[in-house]
Amino acid sequence: MNGAPELLPAPPAPRTLSVVLGSGGARGYAHIGVIEELIEQGFDIRSVAGSSMGALVGGVYAAGKLREYREWVRTLQKLDVLRLVDWSWRGGGLIKGERIIGALKELVGETDIEQLPLAYTAVAVDIDAEREVWFSRGSLFEAIRASISIPTVFRPHYYEGRRLVDGGLLNPVPITPTLRDFTDFTIAVDVNAPEEMPSQREVPVTRPEREPPAPHIYSDIEAALGAEAAPSLPAELTPPRALGGYRHQFAQLLERMLERRSRRVAIPASHMPEMGMVELFARSLDTVQATLTRFKLAAQPADLLIEIPRDACAFYEFHRAEELIEVGRQRTREALARWHPRRSSSKNR
Repeated sequence: MNGAPELLPAPPAPRTLSVVLGSGGARGYAHIGVIEELIEQGFDIRSVAGSSMGALVGGVYAAGKLREYREWVRTLQKLDVLRLVDWSWRGGGLIKGERIIGALKELVGETDIEQLPLAYTAVAVDIDAEREVWFSRGSLFEAIRASISIPTVFRPHYYEGRRLVDGGLLNPVPITPTLRDFTDFTIAVDVNAPEEMPSQREVPVTRPEREPPAPHIYSDIEAALGAEAAPSLPAELTPPRALGGYRHQFAQLLERMLERRSRRVAIPASHMPEMGMVELFARSLDTVQATLTRFKLAAQPADLLIEIPRDACAFYEFHRAEELIEVGRQRTREALARWHPRRSSSKNR
């Protein structure tokens, strides 16, 4: 009326988040889909805390390289995963971890946590002191390497006089580091959530014997066994004679580990066959982490929990990135649709 300009309401500010990314091996690929969906829904991630694969994906995101990482892991096939593995029989783990970290450094670049544009904490465990170690400063890749050191699978990471292993050993979903954050909400991602068919298991259908793995798989294993394992093996297994057959059997085992069992049938639990060594280890790890997660989240609940069922894949199936990223996206959409953020604020309790 009086010629004064009309004042439009200011657009709502993005809701700020602390995001907690849990451990769970290859299921951690789902974190990529979770982060991307949260951003698309208008959230502003100001802080990331993670254990194991959660620390890896969270660190890559904090460094601004999540898109490049996503495109890289989507192309990985079983043989590509095997080429990233530097086998070892010494130092307390089957895998050194140097190739994996080297590939990440090439993709992301060297950086320190203090240089990241958001708060970041990776959780590892000092196996001798039996306590958590939080990395919130120093080299990003020292933090990631320590946090992903699954006992017996990866060599422990030695840092500043400490022997460090996977953070999921004590804290699979590390809420505690985010309690100091000045953000609106905390969203946690549990990739060890209950299976969707707990009363049944899927087992492979019997099928004709497959061809042995490609020759270059053997060459990688032979290089590791010949250079490192031979001196510590019994005389009857030392190269070049009997060890050839041993290498062949070991390579076949690894190929079966990484093979997606595409033809399956669901059978009652009472008729299940015995588990193999790898499957038993995987299920044992999942069970321990799922139990720890329930205790941790009961003590320190998040404002929203996004759950990825632990039967989405086995922890070692790192060639299934694309489908797991989509699982993360879909579960995030479903969780956000059910969420009423005004009713929930664990930071203010």
